[in-house]
Amino acid sequence: MDAIPNTEQGHTPWNKGKLSGQKPPLKLKEIWAIRIHLQLARRTRELALFNLAIDSKLRGCDLVALRVKDIAHGSQIAARAIVMQRKTQRPVQFEITEQTRDAIGNWIAKAQLKPEQYLFPSRVHASPHISTRQYARIVDKWIASIGLESSAYGTHTMRRTKATLIYRRTKNLRAIQLLLGHSKLESTVRYLGIEVDDALDIAEQTNV
Repeated sequence: MDAIPNTEQGHTPWNKGKLSGQKPPLKLKEIWAIRIHLQLARRTRELALFNLAIDSKLRGCDLVALRVKDIAHGSQIAARAIVMQRKTQRPVQFEITEQTRDAIGNWIAKAQLKPEQYLFPSRVHASPHISTRQYARIVDKWIASIGLESSAYGTHTMRRTKATLIYRRTKNLRAIQLLLGHSKLESTVRYLGIEVDDALDIAEQTNV
């Protein structure tokens, strides 16, 4: 007898309602729309999380596990930080822009966080910091807040956004590889989907 699929046994697949495939990055105007929304709503924690997600280009599992001491020295937020990636066990360095430093500083002060504490502690007692699932739900809210379809985007949208913007400005693949912490350049090419973008750019500039 054939096995009954999980969906017929009452199990809901994790990606139900989600579009599969690569998640698109945010456009610059969309980044600012979310920032302004969070600022107006006075979402101090979420503004810090959003800005750091964009700047760091970290995977969700690495972002939520950051401690205050990873990005701050005393009361000063570092302009650059380095973390060890869980997936690859390779270190990756990232910049922290002034507006992100301001947002993080405001959040640390408001939450009265100590250096050894997680930067984004969970409000659920069973977890020391927000989970990747919680982070995914927060990202969905950000996307929906500016009128986009949340199922088309995800946490990898946050990781890809700044890397894509930098690539489009510089065309420097090696730099993006380092920023994303990829071991192989081919991984960066696939991750950004740049071959298609570049081909379309060339096609648009060619009159026949």
